[in-house]
Amino acid sequence: MSTDADPARDPASDTALEIIAKGYAFTGPSLELGSLLWDGGCHPDFPIRIPLCMLNRHGLVAGATGTGKTKTLQLIAEQLSAAGVPVFLADIKGDVSGISAPGAPGDRVTRRAAEVGRPWALAAFPAEFYALGGMGTGIPLRATVTSFGPVLMSKVLGLNPTQEQSLGLIFHYADTKGLELTDLKDLRAVVTFLTSDAAGKAELKSIGGISPATAGVILRTLTAFEAQGAGTFFGEPEFDTSELLRTAPDGRGIVSVLELPEVQDRPQLFSTFLMWLLADLFEDLPEVGDLDKPKLVFFFDEAHLLFSGASKAFLTAITQTVRLIRSKGVGIFFVTQTPKDVPSDVLAQLGNRVQHALRAFTPDDAKALRATVQTFPKSPYDLAAVLPALGTGEAVVTVLSETGAPTPVAATRLRAPQSLMGPLDPTALTTAVTGSPLHARYAQAIDRESAYEKLTSKPAPKPAPAKPRPEEPKPAEPEPGVIEQVVHSGVFKSLARSVGTQLGREITRSLFGTAKRSRRR
Repeated sequence: MSTDADPARDPASDTALEIIAKGYAFTGPSLELGSLLWDGGCHPDFPIRIPLCMLNRHGLVAGATGTGKTKTLQLIAEQLSAAGVPVFLADIKGDVSGISAPGAPGDRVTRRAAEVGRPWALAAFPAEFYALGGMGTGIPLRATVTSFGPVLMSKVLGLNPTQEQSLGLIFHYADTKGLELTDLKDLRAVVTFLTSDAAGKAELKSIGGISPATAGVILRTLTAFEAQGAGTFFGEPEFDTSELLRTAPDGRGIVSVLELPEVQDRPQLFSTFLMWLLADLFEDLPEVGDLDKPKLVFFFDEAHLLFSGASKAFLTAITQTVRLIRSKGVGIFFVTQTPKDVPSDVLAQLGNRVQHALRAFTPDDAKALRATVQTFPKSPYDLAAVLPALGTGEAVVTVLSETGAPTPVAATRLRAPQSLMGPLDPTALTTAVTGSPLHARYAQAIDRESAYEKLTSKPAPKPAPAKPRPEEPKPAEPEPGVIEQVVHSGVFKSLARSVGTQLGREITRSLFGTAKRSRRR
């Protein structure tokens, strides 16, 4: 059922219509979502827009399966690219890759263009295709275990808060001992060492606060995780997240598409990996305040997977990242079925809302519908009746105006994307990946000396002692001067060792990501 039979509270109210239309009459650059639905019809004279300068204020695209969420994010991504804004899309179902190819004309898109009163033309947009590790066709995205960090790793491994704290101490131990955690076998080697022989157990005791039983649980969980093939996501060369900020030679923003169908059975892994991308960007980007347009907009598809079973520390980290990354010029859109999939502290940061249809087939559905209605500003629409009646490609919209105030709620018939609404041909996808300048940089994995090699390598045999030669009379040595006496003193040697150890530690932190990396700008 479509909102062409819109059950508004006062359908004949010209005043309400004027208020809604005025709320979307922006003066600056904006993205066009579609046209207003009101009083039983679509009004192409009243376009519904999002100001480009407000795309870093985050957003939510929600709705039941099959209501058009994916097409909505594709529509927004196309216009962002055209405006010179890079975009990151997590393609869980494998049907967003078509953004790099022109769409196919047909009766449906022609009819939709006529209904919303906007021209429609074929268009393709510049895109890069990625895959987690080596799983999939795209350019491999990898992260080192060190830069991933104990909080995100604990989320992936499903550790409880106590185990998460213990893992943090293990990371700290590896850092202080110069044991680089590049891939999973490095982390497993460190935990194995700490739970094995007498020397390792003594080191474990010196860390403090970690029981051998907890370390054993971490080791078993890590080994099982590695056995599932997850090791391919960790290692080098580590992906430089500044690659996501590039634009094409013609000035359009590059759309980075992360192909994820190969890892749908490991939802915690890919959702947490996406969180790593955001955290890494947050660490590297400077504060910029409000911009005319964002530096990057990030679409987090199937967002409920990110929050499911998350620890308190992980939720805190997400909330802080969402709250603060806005000032770095990065916008985040969460894509999920209902707003209740997103924690309230995060939902409060999402100023732009595109809510597709919600069905109320069960008592739980009806409860979710009532909760969703309560998250919208007061409006002349009866949202409890409008939301279930929305057709495919229709949504209830409210965004932030150019002054930062919420716009009136507007039922909207959305425009159709101009690019291909479906997956790219596999041959064309492979050609695009291998022809990318990033392919040579990231395709081949590198395995250099790190914690695993240092802990498992055997010490070199000592050379046989040389035969003593007959002693010859030694010439008398002059008395050492004051400087020489100081240099060879025990105090000076101790100080030199201390300074050398600290310098070495700082170099290690700089190179292997436990502090802010220096490989960018």
